[in-house]
Amino acid sequence: MRKPPGRVRAALLVLAAAVPLVAAAPSRPAEPPRHAEPLPDRMADTGGGSQLITAVAGHTRATHGVLTWWERQRGSWRAVGSAPARFGANGLVEGVRRRQGTSTTPAGLYPLPFAFGIRPAPVGTRLPHRRVRPDSWWCEDPRSAAYNRMTRPLPADCRASESERLADYDPQYAYALVVGFNYERPVRGRGAGIFVHVNGRGATAGCVSVPRETMVRLLRWARPERRPHLAVGTRSGPTAVTRY
Repeated sequence: MRKPPGRVRAALLVLAAAVPLVAAAPSRPAEPPRHAEPLPDRMADTGGGSQLITAVAGHTRATHGVLTWWERQRGSWRAVGSAPARFGANGLVEGVRRRQGTSTTPAGLYPLPFAFGIRPAPVGTRLPHRRVRPDSWWCEDPRSAAYNRMTRPLPADCRASESERLADYDPQYAYALVVGFNYERPVRGRGAGIFVHVNGRGATAGCVSVPRETMVRLLRWARPERRPHLAVGTRSGPTAVTRY
């Protein structure tokens, strides 16, 4: 896959070493300990909505981690579910410092503007959903006016060699969520085409990937009126930010 990435906030997650909220083994996702303060309550920002997805790696070079989705109910955050996640082949980097083609996942807090997929939207999907067609592309050419946008067909100013024909990526794009990284006002060369999508064979080129059944659950769970966001980060690190 070519994907070596609104409001973008560089907000790596701090999880104190004494409170391990993610398991070391990717095959055994861990739920937050019941006695611990929920992770969203310890973040600098959660996007202002009442739904949040966190994708947490152990450190910036990690390619595995845990994705957890949360709901705010009666003033408190609770975890709804979790699953093992994959990150970029070269780990994570702060979103504002990311460069296209580095195979790094941008850490930060991002909106989720819409979903798309080669398969029809799962029953119950409420987010805007775009079905992938044979002529659906994601333009990743920094010189194009359509940079970091889904298009039909490929614009004349967007090189196919610098873009993705979305139908070519099955199972990855069977179901996907667009991550609003570098999306609202794109910075040329920072990166394009960052999604939460179905697992491929290994680490990603910058996206967050999860099992197919997890993607189906996320699409059925997310509600646009609840303003879901994705927070990507590490348990600790020199660039980590917390509200404390």
